[in-house]
Amino acid sequence: MASKRSNGALPLCRLFEFYKQRWGVLPVYRGQALADSGGSCHFVVETFMSNVRQVVFPAGRQALYEKNRYSPAIRANGFLFVSGQVGSREDGSPEPGLEAQIRRAFDNLNAILSAAGCSFDHVIDVTLFIVNPEAVLDTLWKVLPDYWGEAPHPALTAVGVTWLYGFDLEIKVVARLPGARP
Repeated sequence: MASKRSNGALPLCRLFEFYKQRWGVLPVYRGQALADSGGSCHFVVETFMSNVRQVVFPAGRQALYEKNRYSPAIRANGFLFVSGQVGSREDGSPEPGLEAQIRRAFDNLNAILSAAGCSFDHVIDVTLFIVNPEAVLDTLWKVLPDYWGEAPHPALTAVGVTWLYGFDLEIKVVARLPGARP
């Protein structure tokens, strides 16, 4: 097989060559082979890598995400990976009141989903981070049906945490983008 770099990684062109030798086909992205023997491998790989992660910003909140140095959501390979959303106002401060904060967190989440061209119906996995779950869960279960809609519901993991930067709840989701191939 191809020689490895000093860090143990294979150069991508050689990795693609190995892939073709091993399985008889080249890796494919959006219907096109990712490498060929004509020397265009580096261009194709750079094009592929630039298309792997596409950032999704909801309207009016880009400055907040740039200030905190993270992407609100990443569109990749037919999925949308949404960073944890809290019940923050436009300036980043917590919405006062538990129910209002939970609703704002879901509204912020829905703004990102909408910016990516999907809705909560496309969400397949939810992770909730909750400070003081005993105090939050009753209110959360009361609010949830307003946002989740009808069954089947997404997979859910809830994690009790000790601190969320002044917030009571954070919602992180993975959604399947409409029109993505299974």
